[in-house]
Amino acid sequence: MTDSLPAPGPTRALPPTLEEIEEMALVARDTLPGEILKHARKVSIRVEDLADDQMLAYLNIDDPFELTGLYDGIPLTEKSVMDQPMGPDVIWLFRRAILDEWVARGTEEIGTLVAHVLVHEFAHHFGWSDGDIASIDRWWE
Repeated sequence: MTDSLPAPGPTRALPPTLEEIEEMALVARDTLPGEILKHARKVSIRVEDLADDQMLAYLNIDDPFELTGLYDGIPLTEKSVMDQPMGPDVIWLFRRAILDEWVARGTEEIGTLVAHVLVHEFAHHFGWSDGDIASIDRWWE
């Protein structure tokens, strides 16, 4: 090889990291419209490789790869001013389960799938109907 050749460009040999999935989720969150975004920014977003045993047992799920996301909190439609907050509402995204679904689908960008999972977890937070979800996230088209 001669010194005059340009160095090869970067290639993506590894799947997105926890931090990169979190960044994709934050970008997706920040594209939500007005009033929804205002409330969405109050929900913590956490990314782990897989759901822990306690979460899986609570949900009666045996295979951690079946769970791509989880909303942990009280939906806005059920909250009362009399409620004592037990902690912040959290949306959990599970990187390895998302990556498995991404590979299985084979047709979507990873950021699109992360956004889809995130919006569906926000649906639990907002108490959205399927029609509400469809107005934000038409992932099936």
